[in-house]
Amino acid sequence: MRSLDPAAKGAMVPLMSSFMLSSKDGKKVWVEPVIDADAEDGWRFQVRAGALSKAEEAVLKNGTVTRTGGRCIVSGTTLPFTYIRQQASEKKLGNRLISVVVDGRGGRQYLEASPLHQAAANVSAPEGPEGEVSPWPGRMNVIEYGMTSFSDMFTPRQLTTLTCFSDLVGDAHALAFEHAKSAGAEDGSRLANGGWDAQAYADAVATYIAFAVSKSSTRSCSLAIWETGMGRLAGALGRQSFPMQWSYAETNPLAGAGGDIAGTAVSVAENLANIGRGHIGEVSMRAAQLGPSQSGAVISTDPPYYDNIGYADLSDFFYVWLKRSLAEIWPDLFRRIVTPKDEELVAQPFRHGSRENAEAFFMSGMSTALRATALAANETVPTTIFYAFKQSDRVGDGVTSTGWATFLEAVVQAGFVIDGTWPIRTEATNALKGSMNALASSIVLVCRKRTEQASVITRADLIRLLKRELPSAIDAIRKAGVGPVDMQQSVIGPAMGVFSRYAKIIEDDDDAMTVKTALAIINRVWEEIENELDQAFDAETQVALAWFATFGFDARASGDLITLANAKNISTDALFASGVFKDMKGKTSLTPRSELPKAWTPAKDKTLTVWECVQHTARVLNAEEGGGAAAARLVAEMGTRAADARTLAYRLFEIATQKGWAAEALIYNELAQEWPKLEDLASAADTGAEKVTAQGDLF
Repeated sequence: MRSLDPAAKGAMVPLMSSFMLSSKDGKKVWVEPVIDADAEDGWRFQVRAGALSKAEEAVLKNGTVTRTGGRCIVSGTTLPFTYIRQQASEKKLGNRLISVVVDGRGGRQYLEASPLHQAAANVSAPEGPEGEVSPWPGRMNVIEYGMTSFSDMFTPRQLTTLTCFSDLVGDAHALAFEHAKSAGAEDGSRLANGGWDAQAYADAVATYIAFAVSKSSTRSCSLAIWETGMGRLAGALGRQSFPMQWSYAETNPLAGAGGDIAGTAVSVAENLANIGRGHIGEVSMRAAQLGPSQSGAVISTDPPYYDNIGYADLSDFFYVWLKRSLAEIWPDLFRRIVTPKDEELVAQPFRHGSRENAEAFFMSGMSTALRATALAANETVPTTIFYAFKQSDRVGDGVTSTGWATFLEAVVQAGFVIDGTWPIRTEATNALKGSMNALASSIVLVCRKRTEQASVITRADLIRLLKRELPSAIDAIRKAGVGPVDMQQSVIGPAMGVFSRYAKIIEDDDDAMTVKTALAIINRVWEEIENELDQAFDAETQVALAWFATFGFDARASGDLITLANAKNISTDALFASGVFKDMKGKTSLTPRSELPKAWTPAKDKTLTVWECVQHTARVLNAEEGGGAAAARLVAEMGTRAADARTLAYRLFEIATQKGWAAEALIYNELAQEWPKLEDLASAADTGAEKVTAQGDLF
């Protein structure tokens, strides 16, 4: 983009999200902009490799574009997003090749781009596919940067490639038809008309090849990115949206690497090979509000998730390419320019005029669809409903999003009792969602029909029932292996089971309680239960927990510790002697894990605390000289404190998450999830104990 600083003399400057090419340990590679009066626009990129400090790598990862705007590499001037968007809307953004990635003897190599490489990309763009991108704020933000049609998402070279491949589908159709005829098949009818002969065979082959071309478009577009940690290309739609990518990767579709058309075609063929050849399933396209076509069915459904995913809007990306190849083979499917959207059960304010209208549309349609589903469901078997949770569905105060609350409201109004909400990881973990702190990709709601004899209770009754039933349910969920990051969603299951088993919950003003209100009550009761569990810890741990919830590991005035210690009837000297706190003469803090004594063991600690058990195990688990076996030895010596330590790890994760301490939350999430394995290792190491295998309860 052209710099707005007069000092840059009209130079085109790069907008890049990162300068890193490889962030692998021991294989750091990056590009460095070099001011060069002889180069185009007065600068060029130089490929560098070597060791980097964390601070140096952090600077390189920021590139020239951050959340606040861009930066001119020539003059250092800030380039505001208003200017960037204005330039983009006027089609004034350009492209500059950063580097070329090749396979060498020692693995991937990063070469400086030559003028010859750049010239190879400067081809004339053919006419691209028709179709406008939907103006969905926050999901299709490429529109703000001039990409208003799907053709805009592809470089001229990519358009040339994909139009060529799409047009070759017709040649493949003709060849498949000839092969079928030479094998003795009759012409027959088209596949769309139920044919089985040569014409239908050719239609099927062409359809599968078109799938491969369509699939390859995610890697042959300017929204594909280079995963620096893995050293590979990642296709578009990794987050079910079209975000602007300031640095993108362009694959060679004939090179045999990621995005290669032959490899993509093989993946389609492999899927076909795995299709069952036994019972033929029945597929019908009908409005969800009509419900299943038969009653007494065992139902597992994956409905729309409020506003999480705009299926039709995203499918247009593939539809426009499939239409080019298959319009004659499937004329009814491809008679439109883009897919129909008005009746889709997704809450999209831009389509329905306002957020309120979008919610009302979704609630009405989803309630009708789920009521029809409940009527058709088999009464002896649970109905399972998938909900694609996303990280933003969880907010700081514990009350979940409008989408989640609205979805649950529709389920309850349909006549279902929610028996459970179980986290299921239904998507492959990649660089976009690789953190262990990410929520499970889906929640499975296990539902049964509510009986017609269901009674009515009050708010006070609900709270009393939750306090009675949730403690044992929470304990069972933890024993089932659900990690801290997914606990909140899992606890909602038995809690909503209490709420939904009744026909109605009456508020103090005689109105029916909403699911959103119920969720707030559930979170509050859960917090009260957690606070009661805190009281079961030793005094040192209770003080440490209170300190952590307020100050984390920060140092504060000693008076703050005195106040907390007095509340738990323990002296500060005892807290220092235990090793939980650090005396800094006028100030104090929790003892950092890095300063904990490495020779510590539970058996040798005369004042063993649950806090120490957690912090030492976390330290050893992640230490270079430690690991699972070393951590398991500590767990083996904890005795009855081991169960309390795991409970504390869950509690610390919740606090760290609420405070926004992602790194600290990650430590406790990992520890809690590893704890059952550590107990198994500890048990296996105990040669004097008899190993007993027990079958756990499924329900």
